[in-house]
Amino acid sequence: MELHALAWSVTVGTVAAFVTEIAITRAVRLVWTDFLENVVQLSVMLFLWCTLYFSIKLWQQSVRERERLLRAESEARDAHLSALRYQLHPHFLFNSLNAVSTLVLRGDAPGATRMLSQIGSLLRASLDGPVASEIPFSQELDFTQKYLAIEQTRLGDRLHVEFEIAPDSLDACVPSMLLQPLLENAVRHGVGRLRQGGEIAIRAAVENRRLRITVSNSGPVRGTHADNGQNRRGIGLANTTERLQRLYGSDCEFTLGWPDAGGCEITIRLPVRKAVHRIEETSCAL
Repeated sequence: MELHALAWSVTVGTVAAFVTEIAITRAVRLVWTDFLENVVQLSVMLFLWCTLYFSIKLWQQSVRERERLLRAESEARDAHLSALRYQLHPHFLFNSLNAVSTLVLRGDAPGATRMLSQIGSLLRASLDGPVASEIPFSQELDFTQKYLAIEQTRLGDRLHVEFEIAPDSLDACVPSMLLQPLLENAVRHGVGRLRQGGEIAIRAAVENRRLRITVSNSGPVRGTHADNGQNRRGIGLANTTERLQRLYGSDCEFTLGWPDAGGCEITIRLPVRKAVHRIEETSCAL
């Protein structure tokens, strides 16, 4: 391209210098030194303008290509996150319908009817509207409360829930369906294994520009006969850790621990991204 621009510049520069020289001297005989000097000057000027033009064109093409690649990567990431999100639905639905079946076998028809209504409300809340990789924590808590209502219908007084939520954490953005798989594990492998039941505590606060979320639950002491260790890193936790990794990379923490008193405690730390409220939608700003 540079050779073509140089050849074009020399050709046009020569013609322009010849026309200029004829117009100025109005003679057929040329002064070759002046003529060659004009050829060089015009050719260099034209070459510089060509170089500038093609440099700008190449820069614009590279910017468009970079934007296309970024858009493709973003779409691929969103598609994978959506697939991971919807992977949770059949898993949750199977367990919920199994709980309904248990209530029916117990002869608790009112409880089964109430749970089916709660499951329908929860699925409507999770499926209605556009799929978003992140939502305000307040919306996630609303979804969480709907899910816990189902578990409390099944377990009754055996399940106690405690919330400690700092007000400044409510408009921070979190991955959608972040808490549900963690709470499902807490009930199924923690509180549900205790004859007397137990407690699940959800705490959230903003510390040093990071959102800290803690989910802790009662449960058997690790290593005892009641704690058989099954599904300790099942689909819920694997799905959650992969989504966190894809959304935040190394800029997040996910820790899993087992207190000496029994049960499990999960702590998540995320960068604070505030929700931007619009008239018709809520989005998360980076």
